[in-house]
Amino acid sequence: MRTTAAKVKEILDTVLSDDIVNAYILGASYTIDRVFANNTELSDAHLAEIERWLAAHYIAATREQQMSEAGAGGATVKYQGNTDVGLNATMYGQQAMILDTSGKLKDAMMTRRASITAV
Repeated sequence: MRTTAAKVKEILDTVLSDDIVNAYILGASYTIDRVFANNTELSDAHLAEIERWLAAHYIAATREQQMSEAGAGGATVKYQGNTDVGLNATMYGQQAMILDTSGKLKDAMMTRRASITAV
């Protein structure tokens, strides 16, 4: 793992314990290891920063969706990020893609569509 729970909590407002945040970091680390296995473009510090934002994305996309707006009388809640899939689903995933100047993360995480061709 390249990042820490404390580093993730600097960018993500969460009440999750460090142990739980570390579980998400581990998932992000596995993803970074796979996507950047033959990396020659990005430094270890750069990969650590991408991993931090990716871990925050995993948390925000699952256990703690981040609100951007809340109401009272009419009970309205709006969440941050686009209503989308993959890394576009949260502002943290979007930032991870921006940080990856090689484009490998976006390419690896794109939703693949199946197709059938008849001859």
